[in-house]
Amino acid sequence: MVTVPVYDREGRKVGEETIDPADFGGVVKKQLLHDVVLMHLAARRVGTVNTRGRADVAGSGKKLFRQKGTGNARVGSKRTNKRKGGGVAFARRNRNYRYTLPKRAVRAAIRMAVLSKFLDHQALIVEDLPINRDAPKTRDVAALLRALPRPDLNGEAVQPTEGEPKSHALKRTLDHRSVLIGLPAHDPIAWRAARNVEGVMVAPVAEFNTYDILKQRYLLLTRPALEALKQRAKTMIGRRPALAVAAASPTTASEA
Repeated sequence: MVTVPVYDREGRKVGEETIDPADFGGVVKKQLLHDVVLMHLAARRVGTVNTRGRADVAGSGKKLFRQKGTGNARVGSKRTNKRKGGGVAFARRNRNYRYTLPKRAVRAAIRMAVLSKFLDHQALIVEDLPINRDAPKTRDVAALLRALPRPDLNGEAVQPTEGEPKSHALKRTLDHRSVLIGLPAHDPIAWRAARNVEGVMVAPVAEFNTYDILKQRYLLLTRPALEALKQRAKTMIGRRPALAVAAASPTTASEA
């Protein structure tokens, strides 16, 4: 079992949440995480390079001079890559670098990425985000991050000790750290409140992917988001919906 600290809206610790690694697959395979991250990075490549080949440069294809009798080396077209102003030998063209891995592998990698945050003590839970729904302010989210301690520092005090500069104490908090805030569902108000905080990314757990989870150093979840994440992990571990329904149908059971 893994324990994750729980904090309230003001950043005070109110308890701990117990996480069963089996809920998220129970194992972390670095090679699979690496493969899925490369897939996401390849999908982000633009691939708009375009160089001119022999067919694209101006010039005739006529032989410049006869083969023998001139004393020069034999030549052909002026558009060859060996001559100044000629085309590139293997011209690079527009290319789509996107490729996909099996869905089961991608879903397993998401579970492993979340589990790695729990195992490495880089995750924490808050009861709710301190956001005024009528007038969302960035300063509310920034204040929460300054009040939350880094979970990988074994609960060191956030408040500065006697004679310690305040800037040193802030280094023990989530202030100016890369944080992924997970929400149970799409929330444009929370997104607007946190979008201008440096290093902070806000996304519903249904849109989590391996690259975003691993890129952000810390994972901050609300309690409803944690339950939604557990439910999503159970759904991903199970069979595809069509096969699950077919396996559980009375007709299939009677035929068996």
